[in-house]
Amino acid sequence: MRSSRWIDLAGAANVRDLGGLPTDDGQRIGPKRLIRADNLQGLTEADVRVLLDKYEVRAVADLRTGIEVDAEGPGPMSREPSVDVVHLSLFPEAGRNTDAGSLDDDDDTAVVLPWQNRGTDLGEPDRVRLGAAGVYLRYLDERPDSVLGALRLIAAADGATIVHCAAGKDRTGTVIALALAEVGVTREAIVEDYAQSAERIEAIFARLNASSTYRADLANQSIDKHRPRAATMEQFLDAVQAKHGGAADWLRAHGWTEDDAATLRKHLLS
Repeated sequence: MRSSRWIDLAGAANVRDLGGLPTDDGQRIGPKRLIRADNLQGLTEADVRVLLDKYEVRAVADLRTGIEVDAEGPGPMSREPSVDVVHLSLFPEAGRNTDAGSLDDDDDTAVVLPWQNRGTDLGEPDRVRLGAAGVYLRYLDERPDSVLGALRLIAAADGATIVHCAAGKDRTGTVIALALAEVGVTREAIVEDYAQSAERIEAIFARLNASSTYRADLANQSIDKHRPRAATMEQFLDAVQAKHGGAADWLRAHGWTEDDAATLRKHLLS
């Protein structure tokens, strides 16, 4: 089943349909409901047709920062009238620049972000306490509005929603994990899906290194340091449980309602 979820496109490297992921109560995510991806800037016309016609994509949650969107453009999907593209950065932004580097070094989850002056999500965070999982927690602390916005976009779509960032593993992985947890997907399946991006890490790096927007962030960095590991998602889920009482409690503390939850479940579960 894992290999069948990959969507092979000429202009993106890390794209897969999450249909088939199992829930604790015996249901499954339906096909053509939720797709995760890396940067969509390179999509060809044929790629767009595949996503629209075969996978029935009708919404895109773009988790890139304003700096990334300004540098790269809104992407080919934004030119499709049948697709609702919504920009939902996971970094706080003020004016032209992001505030991604303004972290408290005394915070247990604080990390030093090498991309702090560029507003991207590709530098390797220094490991402080929670490492990458700590960065994911900061997304929740700093942009709960974007997280809830993404989940509501998924729930309201007439077809499939693509959730994407630049690499399709960290920001995308955080939002996808919360959406899956909220509808009851098993922890094992959430962790396995997150780690599956490791299969495409070389291709992801090749694409990002070809872009002037990301090349400097990746200079002299080891691909292996960016390879998603199951332990990172395990640590993130444990931290959300310890700090917030779990994904469901975090969502409801930030304005997510039972109606929201029911709509998301109805849309995602087959």
